[in-house]
Amino acid sequence: MEPIIKIQHLDKEFRQKNAEVHALADVCLDIYKGDIYGIIGMSGAGKSTLVRCLNFLERPTAGTVIVDGQDLSSLSDKELREKRKNIGMIFQHFNLLMQRNVLDNVCFPMELAGVKKSEARKRALEFLKDVDLEEKANAYPAQLSGGQKQRVAIARVLASDPKILLCDEATSALDPQTTKSILQLLKEINRKYGITIVVITHEMAVVQEICSHVAIIDHGHLVEHGTVEDIFLAPKSKEARRLIYQGYENVAEMKGERCVRIVFSENSSFEPVIGNMVLAFKSPVNILYANTRNLDGVAKGEMVLQLPEDEQLQEKMIAWLKNARLSVEELDNYVGQ
Repeated sequence: MEPIIKIQHLDKEFRQKNAEVHALADVCLDIYKGDIYGIIGMSGAGKSTLVRCLNFLERPTAGTVIVDGQDLSSLSDKELREKRKNIGMIFQHFNLLMQRNVLDNVCFPMELAGVKKSEARKRALEFLKDVDLEEKANAYPAQLSGGQKQRVAIARVLASDPKILLCDEATSALDPQTTKSILQLLKEINRKYGITIVVITHEMAVVQEICSHVAIIDHGHLVEHGTVEDIFLAPKSKEARRLIYQGYENVAEMKGERCVRIVFSENSSFEPVIGNMVLAFKSPVNILYANTRNLDGVAKGEMVLQLPEDEQLQEKMIAWLKNARLSVEELDNYVGQ
């Protein structure tokens, strides 16, 4: 199956007064139809530049972007405008037309496409129903909460009948509860309409909540990509570990040096694995960190354990944990010196 978005050796440079800024360097990525794909990185990593290259709002310096079988660089300006109709976009600050009410905001892309006013209003009401905002049809954006404004923005995008939806930090201006409801709405839209969704974010919690796949961008480079579950279970790059371990704290008062991070499967999270191990080896371990993450609706438990100082015992415990169907990763320099 061919990817719906194929990025090949993508570079983007910005020329400033006395310097060139290399925002993206040799990025290669495949995104398949129906995926919810996360692109994550810290501020300044290049992720927003990347998403703007996906619809050629920014033209790459080098490389190709192929969308639904078409190389965007080969299209004329007119063909590119036509192609962008298949690529919807929502932003952090909603970009609604403040002088229009909610219904007219949703009608706007259909007006531009030449849809009859009566048909546009009928369809707009259906899209407002999809985002659970029918009762606000006659309200104006200034009368809405941030979450409601984003729901209007999503309904407006649906009105253009896109195959792809790009979400550029679409929840970063919202509180955690509202963020969760918007992410749930995006999942429902993905299921109902089969729209491929690309989520740009700096928050691992957003990726874990909604995405099936993730790419990690750092200083313009693609440092790691794969399924969210695989990268969560065994992050390979220091950038992935830094994002996944947000909230971990080094524990300076602990004396031992060998620590492991373990991730529970859906089954083993109900078993007293650590208690059984302590009983089996008659030796304590320190639990330095414990948490439960939601990965696309599935709870994943994780812990950081400090093992005893005896090296033989350490090896036996690691083998025991692996035999208990846990993902086990050693953490270097987790405990402060």
